[in-house]
Amino acid sequence: MMRYHYPDPNRRPAHPFRQDTPKAKALARPRPASTPSFWVILLLSLLLAMVTTARAETYDHAPLDDILAAHVRGGGIDYDGLADDEARLDAYLAPAAHYSADGLSRDEAMAFWINMYNAWTLKLILTKYPDIESIKELGSVFSSPWKKKFVKVGGKTLTLGEIEHEILREVYQDPRIHFAINCASRSCPPLLPEVYLAETLDAQLDEATMAFINDSDNTRIEGNKLFVSRLFKWYKDDFGGDIPAYINQYAEGPLKQAMERAKEPFKVSFMEYDWSLNVPKT
Repeated sequence: MMRYHYPDPNRRPAHPFRQDTPKAKALARPRPASTPSFWVILLLSLLLAMVTTARAETYDHAPLDDILAAHVRGGGIDYDGLADDEARLDAYLAPAAHYSADGLSRDEAMAFWINMYNAWTLKLILTKYPDIESIKELGSVFSSPWKKKFVKVGGKTLTLGEIEHEILREVYQDPRIHFAINCASRSCPPLLPEVYLAETLDAQLDEATMAFINDSDNTRIEGNKLFVSRLFKWYKDDFGGDIPAYINQYAEGPLKQAMERAKEPFKVSFMEYDWSLNVPKT
C-alpha cells in the first residue's frame, strides 16, 4: 500500500538558496542607478557636437576691409585701382558660395549681408568697367541690375534685390540699412572705407546715416521746404512715415539749427537721383 507524504506546515520549505547566504544578500542589496550604455553616450555626444557646430564661424571680412581702405575716397570708388585689385575681391567673395550665416548672431549676420551686398555690387560694376557710366547699364529693358542672379552665397544664386528686400529690410527692419548699402551711384549713400562688423555695427550705422543726412547734397532747407533724397520717398514706411522727424533725429550743426528755427511744418520735396557712377569727386 502506497503512503502519501504531506508537507509539514510547521516545517520551513526547502529553497534553492537561503536568505542569509552571500548571494541572497547581494540580491537584496539596493542597486545603484544603471550606467548609461555606450550607445546613449554616443548619441548625446553627437547631439552636443551638432549644437556646438550649429553656430557658424565668423566670415573673414579682412580682405574686403583692405580693399575698401585702399579704394574708397572722395565720396566714391577708385574703380581703376579696384580693377587692378579684382583678384583680391574675388578671393574675398569665393568662400561665400558655400557659407551659411544661419548660426551667426543678429549683428554678425546683418554685417555679413551688408558687406556681401556692397562687395557684390563692386564686382558687378567691374564686369563692364571701364565701359560703363551707370549701374543701370547692367540691366536690360525688362530687368534691372538688382534682379540679376549672380550673387553666390550659401549654395544659392541670389540677386542684389533679394539681399536688400528679403533679407536686410525684411529680417532686420532697421532703416539705417539704407545708408549702409551702396548702389554704385552718386546719389547713393557712400561706402565707408571699412567693412561692417558686429562689434561696431550700431555705431557704424549711425555714422553712415548721420553723414548722409547732414550732407547738403542730400538734405537742405529752403523756407518751409525740406529737400531730401528720394530714398525717403521709395522707402517712406521704413522711416516711420514721418520724414522730418526722422531727419531731425540725426540732424547736426546747421541742419539741426535750421530745423529748430522752423515755425511751421515742413513740406517735403524729393531731389532728383543721380545714377551716374560713383567715381571720386574732383
